Amino acid sequence: MIVLGVFVGIIFGCIPGLTTTMAVALCIPITFGMAPTMGMSLLMGLYIGGTSGGLISAILINIPGTPSSVATTWDGHPMALRGEAGKALGAGVFFSFIGTLLSIIVLIFIAPPLADFALQFGPTEYFALALFSLTMIGTLAGKQLAKGIAVGLLGMVLAFIGIAPIDAFPRFTFGIPDLDGGFDILPALIGLFAVSEILAVAEMDTELKKENVLTNFKMKGFGFSVKEFFEQFWNMFRSALIGIGIGILPGIGGGTSNIVAYAVAKSQSKHPEKFGTGIIDGVVASETSNNATIGGAIVPLLTLGIPGDTVTAMILGGLMIHGLTPGPLLFINNADVVYGIFVSLMIANIVMLVMEFFGIRVFAKLLRVPKHILLPVIFALCVVGAYGLNNRVFDIWVVLFFGVLGYVLHKLEYPTSPIILGIILGPMAETGFRRGLQMNDGNFFAFFSRPITVVFIAATAFMIIFTAFRNAKNKRNQAASV
Repeated sequence: MIVLGVFVGIIFGCIPGLTTTMAVALCIPITFGMAPTMGMSLLMGLYIGGTSGGLISAILINIPGTPSSVATTWDGHPMALRGEAGKALGAGVFFSFIGTLLSIIVLIFIAPPLADFALQFGPTEYFALALFSLTMIGTLAGKQLAKGIAVGLLGMVLAFIGIAPIDAFPRFTFGIPDLDGGFDILPALIGLFAVSEILAVAEMDTELKKENVLTNFKMKGFGFSVKEFFEQFWNMFRSALIGIGIGILPGIGGGTSNIVAYAVAKSQSKHPEKFGTGIIDGVVASETSNNATIGGAIVPLLTLGIPGDTVTAMILGGLMIHGLTPGPLLFINNADVVYGIFVSLMIANIVMLVMEFFGIRVFAKLLRVPKHILLPVIFALCVVGAYGLNNRVFDIWVVLFFGVLGYVLHKLEYPTSPIILGIILGPMAETGFRRGLQMNDGNFFAFFSRPITVVFIAATAFMIIFTAFRNAKNKRNQAASV
């Protein structure tokens, strides 16, 4: 069941439009007739395989298979274009394994204390966390700070379309019923990264006719040296901590952790200008953090009965189908299932490493397929995946809208990554802010009475000042060199 789960998860993860959440949702009915431990083993295999599988399409065709692999495209695909597809895939697979392993160790040994800490996060803490994460736009935008902020604000505006989270008042819907639910993150992501890429390639007639033969690479082991591993050790460890921490916080998940970890790695790097050009640092940060989110997200699920992300929300349903109620009593009444989950996660992680390692050369052969054949097939899969999410034709139009938007932004040389950050974090910031004001009778200064909130707000102020100072210093250096 674990091997089957990992294999199916990788397939769902690497095909744009098909997600880990969809894979788990489709397989939950299959587990109904199984023993609880066997059913959970299948679901854990799907979770790990699906989360890691997104790196394959992200690196090879510049389209993230899942929201968790968005940041992997930024350095993984440039590496593939340089003929280093094997190295990028090898690093992605290996550090995915490490990130998952570290998060499982945390899950096994310190789940209850971490869950207690997560309980201290109220609306004001979530607002401060979202505010801090939004400062990463400055890092992601690089030298295009003004354009990055503009695109990030556009993402937030688009996220506000639909029914308001607190008072259920329709906003920017223009009387269109389909807009009441707003834009789902998956169709938006597919449009921005898949459809815009297809449109950009379709414009370049020469590239359509030229077959990509970047698969003739030599690869020893996982493609990187022991020296490179130790150079990436702190980046790996820091990204794993970010992934675990964000995973523990309910409702956020790998879609945010990979972008935050990438932005932090870039801001802490001695050579931030190389990010986006194809360096291993970006792949390590993204893949370590998004897989570390797995163990983190399961912590509140098992200890508190609160899902950490959309996949664990599905797994919660799987537990309840078997008559199991997640929470502190689960460890007492159903210890066999809990430790079965721990062991199945460990085994699934090893199976994922072996399966993807031996499949690297097979995956890389995708680059041999001419893009004028490959991209229409991907486009069809994107449409099917978007429709299958909610069974709405409207989501297909959302894919096309965001595809054209991403293409236009690309033509105008605006960065597209901040728009995803705005779409993901905008609703979280708004909900936390409005609920925080309601709890404190409209008194904003009460936000500063909570220690965790104060820490995040202080970190936000520091990041803004640091980014402004760094940009001013870079401008002075450029002026001096001229």
